[in-house]
Amino acid sequence: MNRITKILLATGSIIAIAGGSLVVHAGGWDNFKLRYFHLTSHLNKQNQELNDIRKQGTKLEESSRITLSDLLNGGPPKDGIPSIDNPQFDTSQTTPFKGEETVIGVVINGEAKAYPFGIMNWHEIVNDTVGGKTITVTYCPLCDTIVVFERHQTTFGVSGKLYQSCLVMYDRADDTLYSQPWAMGIIGAKVDQHLDRLPAVKTTLAEWLREHPESEILSTNTGHIRDYQNYPYGSYYTDDRIIFPVRNQDRQSLPPKTIVSYIWESDDQTPRDRFSGESLHIAHQELEQIGEKTVTFNGREIRLVWDERMKTARFEEMNGRVIPSTTAFAFVYPAYFE
Repeated sequence: MNRITKILLATGSIIAIAGGSLVVHAGGWDNFKLRYFHLTSHLNKQNQELNDIRKQGTKLEESSRITLSDLLNGGPPKDGIPSIDNPQFDTSQTTPFKGEETVIGVVINGEAKAYPFGIMNWHEIVNDTVGGKTITVTYCPLCDTIVVFERHQTTFGVSGKLYQSCLVMYDRADDTLYSQPWAMGIIGAKVDQHLDRLPAVKTTLAEWLREHPESEILSTNTGHIRDYQNYPYGSYYTDDRIIFPVRNQDRQSLPPKTIVSYIWESDDQTPRDRFSGESLHIAHQELEQIGEKTVTFNGREIRLVWDERMKTARFEEMNGRVIPSTTAFAFVYPAYFE
């Protein structure tokens, strides 16, 4: 073995040992990927989503609701996290998911479907049709936010960008970027336009099927090879770490990963970098303890109800109509609405 070969082997061993030490220190491979996401971002094309908007002759600064430097690389490129555009479904008898699996439940015109977190963690967006309506189901694993909306004649994909640690989607019709927690266009042709949101429920598969035994359940037959029984973010859901920079955390009194639910209604103002309108949030633990609460919201009375059957928060008008809401980690609310 010549001297150069020995040097290369020794160098490789040192790198391997150092890398292994970093993985152990991070608490495992999934935690390592999250903590050192900036390293993987160098392996991917990170400007495609903005370049696609520029190609349409759009000036980014003039068509942006946010400061462009706050739009961060999440690591994967545009469509690097693939949306599910041709979803297949199982029944309660054929699904591989157990009753304790967390799901997003949707009912439209009497048709019920459930979207397991085991799949949503890997794909984040499902373009589907439910009850005759074309819809998009979205979930951000970094923020625990769920937004379901009518997509009409287009589909949505994962841009690869993050804003305040949360999913930025894009409209495949014109490449407009949307902030998921606002359900609003933030850069592009449809800046400041809001999506037509629909009610969705975060619950377990068992609880969902008790109410909707005929519900279809999103299939793991997605056309992609993923371990849908494995959570890909290490200990992120249960620890207090926030990987990406998030503003206004000095205004937060709850532990950052406390589960809350919020509602929001925008007005016609378009201030830069912030929401304009009315919003309201409550921690699940608080609402579970009191059961129900009537509050004034945007000039009217509404009810906040702990849904004992679904084990989640529900917001409704006084006539019982459900108001679209989302769950979230507590750190999300001050970042987006205060």
